[in-house]
Amino acid sequence: MKYVQFIEKVSERMGGSLGQAEAVTQATLLTLAERITGGEARDLAAQLPTELREFLHKKDEPAEAFDLNEFVRRVSLRADVDRDTANKGVPAVFQTLHAAVSTGEFEDVLAQLPKEFQNLVPTAVKRR
Repeated sequence: MKYVQFIEKVSERMGGSLGQAEAVTQATLLTLAERITGGEARDLAAQLPTELREFLHKKDEPAEAFDLNEFVRRVSLRADVDRDTANKGVPAVFQTLHAAVSTGEFEDVLAQLPKEFQNLVPTAVKRR
């Protein structure tokens, strides 16, 4: 999936502008990089458009432990959007990630996250 297509899909799924979709995508990837191990962040980045890879770069290998509520709070702050927009945007990014990377890679990412993150990707999206 190309960068522009990725952002358009996020925008469509969250019902926001392309600018909001881009900001939320970047903030979600930055926050995801904090929440997963460095190796997993690199594996995920390798399957994404070049323009998105930098947001998954992390200096530390260990994952930081925090829940979905904190994840959305951080995305809201980083993207400079309200909580409602972040609540719509985070699932939109996860759904687009699922469509953009291999099933195995997406499952590897989810395996490092609390179970509540699985609810971000409805069954219909999981099946593609």
